[in-house]
Formats: sequence, C-alpha cells, structure tokens
Amino acid sequence: MVSSEQRRRQLAREKFERQQQRRAQARKRKQRNTVIAAAVAVVLAAGATAFATGAFSGGDDGKDTKAKEQPAASDSAAPPEEKKSPEPALSIDKKATYSMKLDTSQGPITFAMDAAKTPRTANSFKALADKDFFDNTKCHRLTTQGIHVLQCGDPKGDGTGGPGYNIPDENLDALGKAGADGTVTYPPGTVAMANTGAPNSGGSQFFLVYKETKLPPTYTPFGKMDAAGLKTVEKVGKGGVATGGGDGPPKLEVTVKKATVTKG
Repeated sequence: MVSSEQRRRQLAREKFERQQQRRAQARKRKQRNTVIAAAVAVVLAAGATAFATGAFSGGDDGKDTKAKEQPAASDSAAPPEEKKSPEPALSIDKKATYSMKLDTSQGPITFAMDAAKTPRTANSFKALADKDFFDNTKCHRLTTQGIHVLQCGDPKGDGTGGPGYNIPDENLDALGKAGADGTVTYPPGTVAMANTGAPNSGGSQFFLVYKETKLPPTYTPFGKMDAAGLKTVEKVGKGGVATGGGDGPPKLEVTVKKATVTKG
C-alpha cells in the first residue's frame, strides 16, 4: 500500500518530469524560431548577415546556451547539436583527490570530487574554476517539497546558462539500482550534475542535496559535501523559497564569491 508520503514524493517527481518536457519543447520552439528569423533577415537585407551569424553563435563567450539543465533541475550545457567549444582536455590525475570550495554569501561549501569514477566531470569543474567561471554567480534554484536540492553553476543565474560544451554522464550506478518507482536515493551531502533531461547533456550546473531525495539515476553523482558545507545548504533550505512556494530562487540569496579546486 502506498503511503501518503510516498504518494507526495511521486507527485513531486512527476511534476518535475512534466516541467522538463515543457522546457525541452519550449527550447525546440525557440531554436526553430531563431533559425527562421535569421533566414528572413538574410533574405531581407544582405547587410544583416553578420548580425544573423551572431544570433546563431549566441555570442562568443561560450556561455549563452539555450536549454535548461534539469535535476531536479536545469542547467544548460549546450545540447549536443549546439556545441560551441570543446570539452577541456583531460589533465587531472584520476588517482588523486580533488576538492572544490565555494566561498558563498551564506558560508563555505566544500565537497570532495570522485576523480577516479567521474574523471571528466571533475576535470571540467577544475578547468572552469581555474578560469573563474563560477565566481560571482548565484545558486538560482531551491526545491523544498519532495525534492530537496540547491542548484548552482549557472553563469546567467536563470537556469539557462552553461559553459558552451557538454560532458558525458558518469558513475550513474553509484547509488544502486532503481526501485519499482524508477528512482534511487540521493543522500544528504550528495553533489550531482544537472542536465537537460537528455543523456550526456551536463554542462556547468550542479545540485547540492541537503535532505534525502529520490530521483531517477540519470544525474552524475560526483561529489560529497563536508559537514560544514552541508550545514550551510541546510540553512538555505530552511530559509525556504523567495516566492513562498516549493521551487524557485532561495529566500536566503546564495552568491558564489569564489570557487577553487585543489588537489590533495
């Protein structure tokens, strides 16, 4: 017999899946309309060619990506067909230990990255942190009902930003086999990748689990917060969502002032 708590969690998960589908459909419509608009511009005025080209590229900073990444969330690394720049060359030591520290406006959040099991994810995060990619960005999304995560890593701060490339899914079996409901348990302290809902669509957005959360095993778990970091995220979770609902910007604004990745 399904308990009321299990039913509530199931409804929350179904809501997120519907949101993912709607966002994916909206992204496709927007991309199609962009292509049509650019084509019309070229036909109407040859002098608009350079402008249309700029619209196709989304700028030259590699951060203007279209789809929202989902985890429970949405980050947007460009979808595979929109790659603008290559994934960083693998340069980390897969046998070493790496830690990422986020100096945030609500306190420090530090987590160890599993370089052995998620080398390309850890490598990407180190490369981005070394370039100050995460500095002065906001953790833009908090969920407090059914799913308990804080989402960060978007340079645009609205769930649509990314690094301009995708990284593959890794370590998806780390949390065990999915149950009858298609989910696994993401324990408090887990750090996992957000994605667009499609395989291998991670970018720079990630989510921090502050309370036991059940989700499909489709989000790369690549890190574990230390006690102080988890406490910081729990504080943000308790503060609730700014709009008063169960999903939206956190009431306690979280700005990543500095992000660093260290070896050892």
